[in-house]
Amino acid sequence: MENAVNEPNMNNKDTRRISRLTAILTQLQTKRMLTATTLAEKFGVSIRTIYRDIKVLEQAGVPIYTEDGKGYALLEGYRIPPVMFTQDEANALITVEQVVMKNSDSSLVTAYSEAINKIKAVLLYATKDKIELLANRIAISPAMPNTTTSNWLTMVQNALTSFKVLNITYRSGYKDETTERNIEPFALYYTLQENWSLIAYCRLRKAYRMFNLDRITSITPLHIHFEPHELTLASYLKDKEKNFQHP
Repeated sequence: MENAVNEPNMNNKDTRRISRLTAILTQLQTKRMLTATTLAEKFGVSIRTIYRDIKVLEQAGVPIYTEDGKGYALLEGYRIPPVMFTQDEANALITVEQVVMKNSDSSLVTAYSEAINKIKAVLLYATKDKIELLANRIAISPAMPNTTTSNWLTMVQNALTSFKVLNITYRSGYKDETTERNIEPFALYYTLQENWSLIAYCRLRKAYRMFNLDRITSITPLHIHFEPHELTLASYLKDKEKNFQHP
């Protein structure tokens, strides 16, 4: 009788641990480096428990790289199988899809369409039926513009995350002049007018500037790397409110 009472508790404990191990794997795949403290706080367990979990994963053959003082990361190139989405997660993706399709940057629309199709391919059949129904029951107001104004967003994103200089031809709305300049992408900003702007360090002006993507007439990635900026986005935006600067 005693075993019959204790067995469910043991199963629940094992289930929670398996769920946590899977979640840790997912976190490691989406983050470059995670500390034991960060993982412990996220999953509500002790740091010692995280140490044991990491050891279990390593014994199972997961190539986890440990760096003293910095944390854990998966070795480059290791990938876990696709994670199954819950119904709520799938619904959120489909809802956002309808909004993205109205975005002003055509490169973002194309990239998102390709990504969402891959996601749909791994969904369970029951989930697929439900998201198809939901997709047919969501409409975006015609008052929201659907005019493509740029095709640079994905290229800019790649340069931003790779720390590569971009050569652009830019048409300024302030002085109505066209200039060619090399810039270091720093951050992206989405305006109330449904347009994307790029915050970048302009090597011509020797200062940070905000460039509207729809005013860039040409853009070329250069094989020139730059050091990551020490400036934070929050501090830039705060300073921007005080002293607006045109490109």
